[in-house]
Amino acid sequence: MVARARALAGAGRGILGVSGAPGAGKSTLAADLVAALGGSAVVVPLDGFHLHDAELARLGLSERKGSPETFDVAGYVALLRRLRTETEHVVYAPEFDRSREESVAGAIAVRPEHRLVVTEGNYLLLDEDGWRDVLPLLDESWFVEGEEKTRLSRLVRRHVEHGKPPDLARRWATESDQANAEIVARTRKAADVLVEIG
Repeated sequence: MVARARALAGAGRGILGVSGAPGAGKSTLAADLVAALGGSAVVVPLDGFHLHDAELARLGLSERKGSPETFDVAGYVALLRRLRTETEHVVYAPEFDRSREESVAGAIAVRPEHRLVVTEGNYLLLDEDGWRDVLPLLDESWFVEGEEKTRLSRLVRRHVEHGKPPDLARRWATESDQANAEIVARTRKAADVLVEIG
């Protein structure tokens, strides 16, 4: 996988999309790839484009946080276009701070020496308004999946680690996250590569 990712950089900047359900292991895979590639690669997560909680409340979407309509997809697409064309100077990207449950603007610096951007998120392959503009901007798309019980266990643990009581963490993982996972599962066939993680 590292060799395949490295080949995407080629002569210009490559963009690799890593998709999959919540808790599937996307972030871990993306981080491992970038670590293996050294200073020539960087991770830019979709999660940086979560709408702020105040805006979700205004829209009546607080209980749907993490669903496709709770992201600034137009902003994400605009960033991907910039990453593809603006390769001679630093382009800044937002990062999602799970400890605060909010995005932090300009937290990720994509520098000219970054020849590969690994972008990861749930909905990179979604064929819906706004989202369908993502796939053409990727040089390759990978879909991560694994054993369902392990995925749910990871999700519950993540929610607890970031402050949710265990009962609420389990309910969020099996209801809200699961609804999103079912949307993501329908996008699997659009991926170039299937990656199975235990």
